[in-house]
Amino acid sequence: MPIRTRVAALAALTAAALAVGAAATAQAGAAPGGTAQKNTSAQKNASAQKKAAAPRFLAASELPPHPTGWTAGPVTDGFPEQLAYCLGEGVPAYDYRHRLFHTELDTSAVQVTVVTGSAAKGKALADRLNKEIRTCAARLERLYPEIEAEGRFFGTLPVEEGATVHGLHTETSYGATDVNLLSVGRDGRTVTVVGWGQMGDFDDAPLAAFKKTAKKAVTKLY
Repeated sequence: MPIRTRVAALAALTAAALAVGAAATAQAGAAPGGTAQKNTSAQKNASAQKKAAAPRFLAASELPPHPTGWTAGPVTDGFPEQLAYCLGEGVPAYDYRHRLFHTELDTSAVQVTVVTGSAAKGKALADRLNKEIRTCAARLERLYPEIEAEGRFFGTLPVEEGATVHGLHTETSYGATDVNLLSVGRDGRTVTVVGWGQMGDFDDAPLAAFKKTAKKAVTKLY
């Protein structure tokens, strides 16, 4: 649509909206406690409920301790590319939100959260994400012959509808090694994934501290 046409259309929509609003105001003035006042109250209540229902994210202080400390980025819309290596092709279309964390060295973390339409859909999504993570090592080796990958399952956590903890170690043909910890947790229809990674192997991963973080990520949602 050309710019002039778009501007004209917007102007027409604005004029129509103003006309509707004026008519509603007139009707409300003729009948005390009328529809306009009720609609305003309903809108305020809906807005307050939506704001209250927004899941909360981890703070930097709730991640596994690091010598340099953590810095948390803003909460951002979309699925983070930092988890695409395992989940990029297996993530169903939802309105995801995420937060990135980093240290002054090579350690980083990410949390992604999504509110699905129901508890059943939340369970299905959590199951799908767990499956993608369990098969991640094999897919990486198939797609990238220069990489050797090993996945490990570190059990479940008793929190809300449950959380699972996984580990992934990769080593390239030129010697670079990385270790990642991932968790998938669910509270009703809301699912959250936490990822942590740095250079090294499984011995370098703070598993006990990460489990505390994974549990906190679920309990903090609401």
